[in-house]
Amino acid sequence: MTEERKKIINRLRTIKGHIAGIEKMIEEGKECDEVLVQVAAVRSSVNKVGLAILENNAEACIFKDTEDGLVTQDEVRRVIQSFINFTK
Repeated sequence: MTEERKKIINRLRTIKGHIAGIEKMIEEGKECDEVLVQVAAVRSSVNKVGLAILENNAEACIFKDTEDGLVTQDEVRRVIQSFINFTK
């Protein structure tokens, strides 16, 4: 596993723990504003993971190994649509 993947996995595990903390906050009846601050932190963390994936793998997403080395328009459109969906 590459170093970048390890970092992403660690970030995802941290996010998972953070979400469990939010769940506990809700169970304990914590104030709405406290919970929303934590939800915003998780959202930011998830976005950072997505950006890390894009930064480290954008080229690999577009230029997959093919027999002829060519990328079709449909493949490029699919990747662009994935990027657009991420940024929404």
